[in-house]
Amino acid sequence: MIITFIIDSYDETSNGIATSTKRFAKVLSDMGHQIQIVAASATSDENIKAYNLGVSKVPILYQVSKSQGFTFAKCDKKEIVEAIKTSDIVHCLIPFKIERFAKKICDKYHIPSTAAFHLQPENITSTIHLNKVEAVNKYIYNKFKKFYNQFSHVHCPSNMIKGQLIENGYTSKLHVISNGVSCDFKPKKVNRPKEWQDKFVILMIARLSEEKRQDLIIDAVKNSKYEKNIQIVFAGKGPLKGFYEKYGEKLTNKISFGFYQEAELIDLINMTDLYIHASDAEIEAIGCMEAFTCGIVPVISDSKLSATNQFALDELNLFRQGEYLDLRDKIDFWYENPTLRETRSKEYILYAQKYNIKNTAKELEAMFYEAIKDSNEQQQSSL
Repeated sequence: MIITFIIDSYDETSNGIATSTKRFAKVLSDMGHQIQIVAASATSDENIKAYNLGVSKVPILYQVSKSQGFTFAKCDKKEIVEAIKTSDIVHCLIPFKIERFAKKICDKYHIPSTAAFHLQPENITSTIHLNKVEAVNKYIYNKFKKFYNQFSHVHCPSNMIKGQLIENGYTSKLHVISNGVSCDFKPKKVNRPKEWQDKFVILMIARLSEEKRQDLIIDAVKNSKYEKNIQIVFAGKGPLKGFYEKYGEKLTNKISFGFYQEAELIDLINMTDLYIHASDAEIEAIGCMEAFTCGIVPVISDSKLSATNQFALDELNLFRQGEYLDLRDKIDFWYENPTLRETRSKEYILYAQKYNIKNTAKELEAMFYEAIKDSNEQQQSSL
């Protein structure tokens, strides 16, 4: 197949949607498909053809979205039409201007199309501190619904978000397919920096933004009986970096902040003793999956708006949403039980195998074939 992905922000390395799209593109290419990327900016190579639309720099919107690791693409209609007309199927990753235009062109030329639901309303409303206002989140679900209900097939990375879409009146066939983990993530022996060698290292991989709740990790460690021995590492970019630097000033060990390329991230994960995912809202959380694939035991918020808690093997891998003292108790438990942590690590390595991206890419491929078949049958029946 010639598969075309329509995605505003593709080259932004701190964007989880872009990361999963790149990985799917590579694996599908390795499976023999031709891949086209339509985005603000993308790089062509022997396996991927890029259509670069340029960055839309609408005042204020550009600055706010850029701080969250996202850029909007210009709606270059000529480039979008050229890409679509050569496609066997078009897959829209988000519900904004270029994707909405792409859907119109697909319908005009009878090109099969699918979509993915990667963007929770809470990811948007947390930026403007309205994530707890249910009416605003509901409004965004309804706004997105007008786009997604045009598609017969929609990819959902988790059962949690599938349930949210059904609850909000989405009518497409919803395919629950994990974004998957790159085969490069695996346990390995790594030498720690000298200053971490006698520390209990806690990691969270996520954007530094309000809904991700890194503040809970800081508060939990501040109140831990082992505070002096704990090193917090936050891997990610975001607007709250300065706030968290100040918020963690009283910790014995200064928080380590950084953004890591994939090879560096694999090494970092393998230096870690415990992974925390504190987010209130999450469609899946690739970072958590990458961590437990390397055998790092996770402790995850039980928030009903976070799908990440599906990865908890039992209650020891969960803490109550927003309650830093419960998180502290889980951190102290895993600190005090290294033998159990080693056993649980082995369990997670086995558990992670079903999330290998080679397997999940086959599921996405099957959705594409089903959408093409349905589209062809619909066209024949209308003749």
